[in-house]
Parts: sequence; C-alpha cells; structure tokens
Amino acid sequence: MLAWLASLGGWSWVVLGLVLVAAEMAAPGIFLIWLGLAALATGLVVGFAELSWQGAALVFAGFCVVSVAIGRMLTRRRQDEPDPATGLNARGRQLIGRVFTLETTMTGGEGRIRIDDSSWRVKGPELLAGATVRVVAVDGATLLVEKA
Repeated sequence: MLAWLASLGGWSWVVLGLVLVAAEMAAPGIFLIWLGLAALATGLVVGFAELSWQGAALVFAGFCVVSVAIGRMLTRRRQDEPDPATGLNARGRQLIGRVFTLETTMTGGEGRIRIDDSSWRVKGPELLAGATVRVVAVDGATLLVEKA
C-alpha cells in the first residue's frame, strides 16, 4: 500500500486534500478545510519538486500551520470585546437600552427596579415610583437610568 502511495507522488496529497475538503462539507466545523488546502498545496509542491515522503510530510506540516493561522485570522471576530447586548456573565450590559418601571421612588438619585425575579439598584434623576426609565449604562451592580 505504501509503495502504491509513493508511486502516486503528489497525487496522493491531492487525493488527501480532496478527501479532507469533502469531510469538511459532510461535517462542517471550519477546520478540515484548512488541512485540505494544505494537502492540496503539498500535492503541488511534491508534483514539481519530487520530494521524499519525509520531506512531503514536513512541507504538509508547514502548510498546515500557515493555513490554520490564515483561517483563524479570516474567521475570528473583529472585536474581542463581547457585544454589550450579549455579554456573557455581564447581565447588566444586556439591559442597556431596555425600559423598565421604577419599583421605588428615586430619593437622593437612587432607587430600585424589578427585572424578572431580581431587584436592581438604579441611579438617575429624581422620579416617583411607577415612572418608566431607560437603562443607559452600568456601574458595577448599579444601573444608570434616565427618564424614558
């Protein structure tokens, strides 16, 4: 079997690349495609340079590193900071822009609002209980609000 693969030369790498690309299409995960492209590129190099299998394996390893790095650059998020509306473990940031009803009268610029099953401390203008407020920012566990 190994002798037959060695007799194929660069075509064995092309076949491996096509199999990896097909596997990516069958089970998408955006990873096998980069290895498949590395195998296709290795097939081209081996076809022109007549490398030994050890040299071809090293070329393939190098192409894998480069293609995965390029793939990571192309597919990662442009901004590492999570979106304020979807910040994991930052529920206060998820509330920015939403409108709620004051649970208590704002005295001294502080009051409380009920959100689902919890009560949140809020800071903002002097308002009576029952007034509607919009969350504009978060300061620790305190929501900063304005009249809606």
